[in-house]
Amino acid sequence: MKKYAVLFFCFICSLAIMAQENPIVLFPDGAPGESKKLAQKDDWGGNKVGGCPVLRISDVSKPTLTFYPAADENNSGATIIVCPGGGYGILAYNLEGTEICKRFNEFGFNCVLLKYRVPRRQGLEKHAAALQDLQRTIAYTRSHAAAWGINPNRIGVMGFSAGAHLSVMASTAYNERSYPAVDTSDNVSLRPDFCILIYPAYLAGEHFSLAPEIKVTADTPSTILVQAEDDSSFINSSLFYYYALKEAKVPAAMHLYPSGGHGYGLRNTGHLVNEWFFRVVSWLNDIGMGK
Repeated sequence: MKKYAVLFFCFICSLAIMAQENPIVLFPDGAPGESKKLAQKDDWGGNKVGGCPVLRISDVSKPTLTFYPAADENNSGATIIVCPGGGYGILAYNLEGTEICKRFNEFGFNCVLLKYRVPRRQGLEKHAAALQDLQRTIAYTRSHAAAWGINPNRIGVMGFSAGAHLSVMASTAYNERSYPAVDTSDNVSLRPDFCILIYPAYLAGEHFSLAPEIKVTADTPSTILVQAEDDSSFINSSLFYYYALKEAKVPAAMHLYPSGGHGYGLRNTGHLVNEWFFRVVSWLNDIGMGK
């Protein structure tokens, strides 16, 4: 019986991807620095998470955003820009994207799913192209707030693994636009109003320090981190970033769980960490982003 329930869940998730996809191209005349168009690859193979396959998207050269509105009757006005992870090589698009958006919609939060450029561009920092895409997404979302019926002062970023590193870059480097202006949408603030980090990667440097590209200030947005202790490769990312936020007197929360590893998304993997979603919703309400 449990097996069939899992299969049904996977089927519903795949239908959600097909039904909800109505992407907006971020750079209609071509993304900055892209000299050739890649043929996007969608791979449903590889290891399953929580009994369901993971859609791994690679070779993205045309970044897009997709708006997932919450139902009118419980819409908080807040919007979460979701950045899937994948080591800046691929995007775990359903596990850390479509499934996340649908779940937050149920609790009154609008979502914008970002399909950013992967893999890493040769000769550039790992996050360079992706940061252009995320900053453009923040600008586009904020400038379309009235049309979309959302609050322009309640727009945050959320990332998983590498997507969390990308979200941190957007939260700490918002004073400088990393891409050439496309249209009037780019004449708004690029600062996220909050930041949600789920098993973040690449934030730690050496000797209890942050990676050199990350510069936390007192104006860094309020942040929540979710981390499992047995995520041995990346636990320092959460610990070091939380400490930097604390030292800068940035409002921050961290939920540290004993087990769960890395890359679980919202799926049931049998660990206490699977309850993280409710901790994040409570935090969003606590900082005034709920209805």
